[in-house]
Amino acid sequence: MSKVKPPTRPDNLSTKRRVFVVDDHPVVRQGLAQMINKQADLEVIGQGDDAYGSLRAIRDAKPDLVMVDVSLKDSDGIELVKELKAQSPELPILVLSMHDESLYTERALRAGANGYVMKQEPPETVLAAIRAVLSGEVYVSDKMSASLVRRMVGGKKRSEGLPMDRLTDRELEVFRMIGAGKSVKDIADKLFLSVKTVEAHREHIKEKLNFKSSAELLRFAIRNSPDEK
Repeated sequence: MSKVKPPTRPDNLSTKRRVFVVDDHPVVRQGLAQMINKQADLEVIGQGDDAYGSLRAIRDAKPDLVMVDVSLKDSDGIELVKELKAQSPELPILVLSMHDESLYTERALRAGANGYVMKQEPPETVLAAIRAVLSGEVYVSDKMSASLVRRMVGGKKRSEGLPMDRLTDRELEVFRMIGAGKSVKDIADKLFLSVKTVEAHREHIKEKLNFKSSAELLRFAIRNSPDEK
């Protein structure tokens, strides 16, 4: 059952910018809320641990910014970003994740996010990312900024980068779950897809990564997939 914390009632006298946090780890949500609520200019007005309940709560809360994790228990955070942008095109979104920024930053930005910051970063960096996105800027790390500029200047195609860059967002989601040891049925249930659709995605992944068998794909996915929660 999803756990969505109701938004707090807006305070007309408050000048704080209102943040909604979506992460399926309660400890992470509480830690972020505690950090943000200590700031004179920021406050957390709602929390969610899944995509669908959070969509409704965010629509009602009307936050100034939404923080989204890449992996959620019922969906993919990148898909949630797309849904949020379809629902509220002007809503600033910051993706905060443990997953490799080299693999997910560009995908998050293409989906509509305004920034990407790693959970491993110190609190001051996360807060700087929040304030940057609230100010209308795009926030990525210096390393990723340089990488994206090189890719733009060099005209580098996705297929020429990391092997997983060849995968679509959905295929990468399936790849991550394969690496976590989930069965085709488990993946289908979580993503609300048919078993045949997941099997088709798996075959496309094998083809794009040049694997002849599912066993080869599984071994590679275990070694290279970001941790699936």
